[in-house]
Amino acid sequence: MGKLVYTGITSLDGYVADREGNFSWSAPDMEVHSFVNDLERQAGTYLYGRRMYQVMSAWDSDLSFADAPAYIRDYAEIWRSAEKIVFSRTLTTPSTDRTRIEQEFIPDAIRQLKTSSERDISISGPALAGQAITADLVDEYRLFLTPFAVGGGKPYLPGGVRLELELLDHRRFGNGVVYLHYRQLSTLDGGAADSA
Repeated sequence: MGKLVYTGITSLDGYVADREGNFSWSAPDMEVHSFVNDLERQAGTYLYGRRMYQVMSAWDSDLSFADAPAYIRDYAEIWRSAEKIVFSRTLTTPSTDRTRIEQEFIPDAIRQLKTSSERDISISGPALAGQAITADLVDEYRLFLTPFAVGGGKPYLPGGVRLELELLDHRRFGNGVVYLHYRQLSTLDGGAADSA
C-alpha cells in the first residue's frame, strides 16, 4: 500500500509563494535538490492540479536539461519516469507522457489508488493538497523550511485544519534550509488519520 506524501518548500512563515505568486526564493541548491531527488525516487505517481502541472511539465524536455548539472538531469529523469495524474476541469489533453487528466478530485478514488499502489504517491500544490488534507488522505508531510519570511501569499497548509503529527526525521542544510518529515497521527477534530 502506498502512502500519500505532501512535499513542499516553504518560507519561514509557512508560504509556498508570496502574494505576487513568486517562489524564486525557494529554489533549492545542489545539496537540497539532491536530497529531494532521493525522496522523490520513492514516488511512483504524482498528483497535480493544473497550475502545478504546467510548472512541473518543464521537466519533460530532454533538450532543456542536456547541459544541466547531474542532479538536475537526475530529477528530470525521476519526474519523467513517474505516472502523473492531473486534476483539471479545463485541460483535456496532457502535454507530457505517462499523464492522465481527471476532471474531479474524488477522495474515494485516491483511497483506492493508495490501496493498489506499490509505491508512494506524491501530491503537490497547496490547493490540491488542501483538498486531500481536508479529506484526511495525507499520510506524511515533507516540509523544507527556508530562511525567508515573505509576509503572506499561498500557505502550505489550508486554513482551519488541525493535525497531530509525529516527527519522523529532520535535517539541516548548509544554506539554512531545514527539512522536517512528519507522519499524521490524527486530525484534532477527533478523527483518526489513515494508518497507511
